[in-house]
Amino acid sequence: MIRAHIPGWAGRNYLLLTAAAIITNVGTHGALIAAAFAVIQSGGDGGDVGLVAMARTLPLVFFLLIGGAVADRVPRHRVMVAANALNCVSQALFAVLVLTGRAELWHMMVLTALCGTGQAFFNPAAEGMLLSSVDGEQVSRAFALFRMALSGAGIGGAALGGAMVAAVGPGWVLAVDAAAFALAGALRAFLDVRQVADRSPGGGLLADLRDGWREVIGRPWLWSIVAQFSIVVALVGAAESVYGPLVARDELGGARPWGIALAAFGVGTLGGALLMARWKPRRLLLVGTLGVFPIALPSAALAVPLDVWGLSAAMFVSGVAIEIFGVSWMTTLHQEIPEEKLSRVSAYDWFGSTAMLPLSTALAGPAESLMGRDTALWGSATLIVLVTGLVLLVPDVRNMTRRTGTGTGTVAGTVTKRVAGAGAPDPGTAPDPGAGAVPADAVPAETISARTGSADAEGAVRRHG
Repeated sequence: MIRAHIPGWAGRNYLLLTAAAIITNVGTHGALIAAAFAVIQSGGDGGDVGLVAMARTLPLVFFLLIGGAVADRVPRHRVMVAANALNCVSQALFAVLVLTGRAELWHMMVLTALCGTGQAFFNPAAEGMLLSSVDGEQVSRAFALFRMALSGAGIGGAALGGAMVAAVGPGWVLAVDAAAFALAGALRAFLDVRQVADRSPGGGLLADLRDGWREVIGRPWLWSIVAQFSIVVALVGAAESVYGPLVARDELGGARPWGIALAAFGVGTLGGALLMARWKPRRLLLVGTLGVFPIALPSAALAVPLDVWGLSAAMFVSGVAIEIFGVSWMTTLHQEIPEEKLSRVSAYDWFGSTAMLPLSTALAGPAESLMGRDTALWGSATLIVLVTGLVLLVPDVRNMTRRTGTGTGTVAGTVTKRVAGAGAPDPGTAPDPGAGAVPADAVPAETISARTGSADAEGAVRRHG
């Protein structure tokens, strides 16, 4: 009876991946709040909170490329389960130390770094697994519903986590997060990989990384958007983790208005995902890139600054816009990148999109001192618009079209594309100017998010899911 209400394209793997992602998103968004309060509860200040946040981000950036190559060499579901196990153990130890009152700053930094390391291996494997779990005409709807589920789980997790921190303290919230990773890992252990073709180990890890680099650099639409988001994510991360709370404190009356604005962003992502579940734009990347322009609105609203309702409206619109981009990006990756290379390409995507985030948040304070907060925010909004406009100059971004039928992200689609001939454009797509520089067997590809609401841009610019 229940199965009758599940669409035919939602197979076992898609359902398991979605359920597991909802569970971990609820736990993780609560844990982000709990970790900050755990630092404060132990006697730390704002600088200590920043150090713990940095300890999570740095290994995430450092190990992403290795994680992508590993996920294309061994079964992805094993990488995902192992990463979940690492996250479960690190969060459980974090919880025990907090609950027993023994947590010191270095403990929290080490355990948070382990959690970031697990995410570095998990993210490329998870994206590759998700992109290969659906096929056919409904891929956009599948990705939109997946992202909508993540948005709802993130909003609920943040609300539940905040309430639990206030009621029972941060240690129990971290314990719930550890249990969530354990349950999600158990679900992912049941993924059906019988239909996934065996992957050749290739010439080694470095060879796989070089192969992934050739896949990225040979596609102007891919590397240009990754470069664009390295700047966009950095700017949004600084605005939302540093400037937003300061503006709320100084101009809007405190934390409550900022919480309302963040909630409006979450509602916007739900609305955007619902829109993309029904809308199938033909020019995928053109529509997606146009959706990046409104991401500049929150920085501009903070620079004015608008009142809480004006800021919330800007956040809502940016939430809708990033989902338009995110679903278009995931659909394009599914269509253009062969299944056996999805994880290593995803790793370069994640790496490029997050590499500048630690630097931008570290420099946000000095930038405010040097040029003033309003100038820094207006500069962020202007730069987002500028780099997005530059991406529209890339012909493939303007001309990439949706293909009907089986996407080339599947094994069958990869075979079809290779038989068609190396470097030959598929029907309905613009020729790839970089294809001629790529070997024939390498020519077959967002978050979000890229990626991806939280204190950093992992959720604010939610490219992947």
